[in-house]
Amino acid sequence: MVSTHPTGVQHSGSQYLPQSRDTNTNPSPNQELLPLTARVHSHDLLEIGGCDVTTLVEQFGSPLYILDEETLRSACQQYRDAFKQYYKGESQVLYASKAWNCLAVCAIVASEGLGIDVVSGGELYTALQAGVSPDKIYLHGNNKSREELILAIESGVTVVADNWYELRTLVEIAQPGQAIRIMLRLTPGIECHTHEYIRTGHLDSKFGFDPNDLDEVFTFVSQQPALNCVGVHAHIGSQIFERQPHQDLAAVMVQWLRDAGKYGLNITELNVGGGLGIKYTESDDPPSIEEWVKAICEVIQAACAAENLPLPKLLSEPGRSLIATACVTAYTIGSSKVIPEIRTYVAIDGGMSDNPRPITYQSVYRAVVANKMSSPLTQTVTIAGKHCESGDILIKNAVLPKTEPGDILVVMGTGAYNYSMASNYNRLPRPAAVVVANGEANLILQRETYQDLIRQDSLPERLKK
Repeated sequence: MVSTHPTGVQHSGSQYLPQSRDTNTNPSPNQELLPLTARVHSHDLLEIGGCDVTTLVEQFGSPLYILDEETLRSACQQYRDAFKQYYKGESQVLYASKAWNCLAVCAIVASEGLGIDVVSGGELYTALQAGVSPDKIYLHGNNKSREELILAIESGVTVVADNWYELRTLVEIAQPGQAIRIMLRLTPGIECHTHEYIRTGHLDSKFGFDPNDLDEVFTFVSQQPALNCVGVHAHIGSQIFERQPHQDLAAVMVQWLRDAGKYGLNITELNVGGGLGIKYTESDDPPSIEEWVKAICEVIQAACAAENLPLPKLLSEPGRSLIATACVTAYTIGSSKVIPEIRTYVAIDGGMSDNPRPITYQSVYRAVVANKMSSPLTQTVTIAGKHCESGDILIKNAVLPKTEPGDILVVMGTGAYNYSMASNYNRLPRPAAVVVANGEANLILQRETYQDLIRQDSLPERLKK
């Protein structure tokens, strides 16, 4: 939520345009603030995917999620191709769809050869309906219901078992002669410098088997004909810039791979999770996709060589670094309030219901005014949402040109955990989303209506007048 002033001399919103495109023929999307296709055309208007953002708002309304297809595809290709280049064995990139799971996003990433990581029956159903092959879908989660497990088994996807309850439930529901394809999620006990709520690899976590239980877990699984354990999985967190934690993780996981063989388990897959960070502000400096993949591949190969083990199929599951930078959210500016010598509030027509990350994680964002891209940045304001909540502040101390009601504010890097965590707080309908490419915009999520808000309501007869 709290955003300090950007560092350095500020000129205009145009400074946020992708810089690496001039020096790098294949820029890493996670190192940019705006989508790769972002431009300013002759009328000083922001353009993404060949589409004028202000025209998109006129056509589809606001708030509006705008997904740049080229940026998303570029990130998919860079992950896929880097693993092929740096890993001598088989590999498979999975999109961690909790970042943004909808039919169009699943279809795009699948068309680039990626699989899908899902964490609920709803995400699994969506991926299947988008045409994703079941053999490329992996179901995660720390408390999968019996119904979700049955759906996974019937669909033929891989279940990533998180705990004893799930293992025993899988054995109970397995049909005679059936061998359910599973992986085991283990907690590696590796810390990384990220928000407390998104650190999932340290020992005090709700996710995964404790490493001290490995002997018991491997013994149990090896004795269950209904369980076909093909791999191990671990994930250490999200929005990570450091390389060392993932390298440490890879080495630990190869040891698990070695130990599993002592129990007769034929482990052929190793999933190192995801977590590579993106650039939300000028000071953020994440590794490129290629750098991250190269480091993982090198340590896995070295550790396997040291243990004299064949290379497993190497899986990773990036989410944020695939989708976040590919999307922006456009809002229409409305009211403002000046508190002399304290601050100026500028309100938009959305807020915490379409982007809950600032109030939840104190996440920091940058913004531009789409219809004033070359105007000097002359005012520092606090961007407030329209919800009846004092904490509904999208950006504190945003540096913008002078704004007026009707201006279009564009917040960058909103592809991950914005729509997927959106709500109807204050009974606001959730926004529409469009995918843009080559000057064409296609609706991928319809804007909710007031009728949608009451569709699931049920009014007992005795309460009707």
